[in-house]
Amino acid sequence: MTQKTLFLAWQDKIDSRQWFPIGRLDERTEAPAYRFRYTYGARRAQKEAGFPLLMDFPDFERDYRASRLFPLFQNRVMNQRRPDREHHLERLGLPLGADPFEILSTSGGYRATDAYEVFPRLAKGRDGSFSCRFFLHGWRYANETARRRLNDLEDGEELYVTLELTNPRARFAVQIQTTDYYMIGWAPRYLVRDLAMAMTENPRDYAARVVRINPQPAPSKQRVLIEMKGRWDGYEPMTGNDYQPVVDD
Repeated sequence: MTQKTLFLAWQDKIDSRQWFPIGRLDERTEAPAYRFRYTYGARRAQKEAGFPLLMDFPDFERDYRASRLFPLFQNRVMNQRRPDREHHLERLGLPLGADPFEILSTSGGYRATDAYEVFPRLAKGRDGSFSCRFFLHGWRYANETARRRLNDLEDGEELYVTLELTNPRARFAVQIQTTDYYMIGWAPRYLVRDLAMAMTENPRDYAARVVRINPQPAPSKQRVLIEMKGRWDGYEPMTGNDYQPVVDD
């Protein structure tokens, strides 16, 4: 039985800037503990944007299994011996005992040298509710006044979330605004569809807040940690074709 699931996203940095969910990583209770499979999002990414297969996983249709976390993911988790590990986990809002899956779920496995990001599978509660955390995207592209307002954000501050239907880079996006209406950035594109469904199904039943502000010298992609809560009714998150593994169960 699968315990936890993460998805691996790839960004086309050459042309569209679009994000594609291209792989699924499962942590399992039975041995071997870890399993990686490409998803149909990788096939779409290859067709539309020339996605190159990962060196660690060179076969689209192979079911990769291992007793230890695959190096592609382990290398995105700070070594336990690093003296700044405690501060790193503090930036992520995580306890010292956080495991690699928890760390990757929040940090996104960000590396400045590539075009990949990790994100957790959104879980729907029995009552349809969900909660997710992500780092604010695109804040550097906000106008100067909004960036100044971002510098004044406080931990726990309430935020507004709105649908943007005229985004020049995508068909639509999810904007993050302050309560005094400064547009400070966006939710990650690979979460947009699922967050948008919650916003349209239950427009009065979602909320967002600042979890933590990380000033410089923290990486720019980990500047503002945000938590969003909401609820879906009939909608099931992350069940579209892009998220389905090429090798099924």
